[in-house]
Amino acid sequence: MNQSRQAPLTPPVSQGFDQPIDRSLSASQKWEKYRGRDILPMWVADTDFMAPPAIIKALHERIDHGVFGYTLAPEALTEVVVERLQRLYGWRVDPEWLVWLPGLVCGLNLACRATGEAGSAVISPKPIYPPFMSAPRLSERRLVSVPMTLEGERWVLDLDALEAAIDPSCQLLLFCNPQNPGGSVYRREELTRLLEICARHDLTLCSDEIHCDLILEPGVKHIPIASLDPQLAGRTITLMAPSKTYNIAGLACSLAIIPDKALRQRFIRTKRGIVPDVNLLGYTAALAAYRDGDGWNQQQLAYLRQNRDYLVREINAIEGLKLHPFEATYLAWIDVSGLELEHPAEFFERAGVGLSPGIDFGDNRFMRMNFGCPKATLEEAMRRIRTAVAAL
Repeated sequence: MNQSRQAPLTPPVSQGFDQPIDRSLSASQKWEKYRGRDILPMWVADTDFMAPPAIIKALHERIDHGVFGYTLAPEALTEVVVERLQRLYGWRVDPEWLVWLPGLVCGLNLACRATGEAGSAVISPKPIYPPFMSAPRLSERRLVSVPMTLEGERWVLDLDALEAAIDPSCQLLLFCNPQNPGGSVYRREELTRLLEICARHDLTLCSDEIHCDLILEPGVKHIPIASLDPQLAGRTITLMAPSKTYNIAGLACSLAIIPDKALRQRFIRTKRGIVPDVNLLGYTAALAAYRDGDGWNQQQLAYLRQNRDYLVREINAIEGLKLHPFEATYLAWIDVSGLELEHPAEFFERAGVGLSPGIDFGDNRFMRMNFGCPKATLEEAMRRIRTAVAAL
C-alpha cells in the first residue's frame, strides 16, 4: 500500500496543547537564554507543544532498531512529499527535484552562493527573518532591501518598489511566504506578478515556504509560487520543512525543490563537502510528520487560532501597542513605536517577557512574539506586559 495515502493519526484527546511541558533542563536554546531569570521565553520560532504522537512513536521504533549509520533519504519520504504537494496544491513535482538539507537557513545561503558571483546583488524584503539579511553578506553578495508595505491589514512586498530597485547586478530574489514576521499569505495574483517580474529581469527566486502548513485564517490558502507556471518554475528554489509545524526543528530536516537541472546541480555542487547530510532521526520524524501528522496539525491550528485572536484583542487594548490581524504562523509582529522606547527588547525583558527584537528583522519599531505556547503562558505574558506599560 502507498504509505502516503494512509489515514492521518489523530492524537488522543488527553494530549492537549494546554499541557505545560518543563523545558528548563532540556538544553533548549529557547529556554536557556533566560535561565535563572523570571522571563518567559517567547522569541525563537519553536513551540512549547509536544510533537505529535505519530512522530514520537516512529522515533522510538527507529531507536529500537539500534543501528544509526549513514542514511539516505527514505524512498517512502520522497513519495509522501511528492504525493502531498500534488494533493494540497496540484503541484506535480519530479522526485529528482528534491534536495534534502539539515536546515532551511543553509538553503538560503546555498541559494546565494549558487547564483550570481561575488559582488552581485541579492534582493530581499524588509523587515524579514534575519538570515535573509545575513546570507548575502556571508556569500559576498550585496544586499538590496525592498520595504514591506501595509495594504489594508496585510504586510506585503511592495512590488513596484521591488521592480524599481532591480539593476543589472541583481541575480537573486529571496522571498518568504507565508511572510515572517508579518504573517501574511500571498495571493495568486501577487505571486503571479512577482514571478513575472523575476522572469522579466532574469532573476532566480528562492522562496522560503517553511510556514506553509501554519495557515490560521479560514478561507486563505497557501500557494507555492513554483506551482503557478511550469516554465517560470525553472528559475525557482522552494524551501520547505516540517520543523516549525510539528516542533521538530532540533531534528534538522528540510528540503529544497529545484525543477531546473542546471540550477539544481549548482546548488548541490555548492553544498558538497560543506553541508552535512540529514541525520536518520530527522528523516524518520519528517516521514511520520508528513504521512501521519495532518490530523494533529488541524488540532494545533485550532488552538493557535484561539491564541492569535486573544493576542490581537489584548495587544490592541493596550495604549501604545498595535497588532494588525495576520493570517499565518505563530509569530506576532507587534508595533511598539507608540511606547517611544529607546531599547524595546530590554523594556520587555524587564517586564518578564523575552521577545525577538524588531531591529534583528530590520525595524526597531516592532517586536516579534512567539505565541506557540499554552494559553496560560500567553495570558501571563500579557498580564506582565499590561503591568509594565501601565507603569511607564
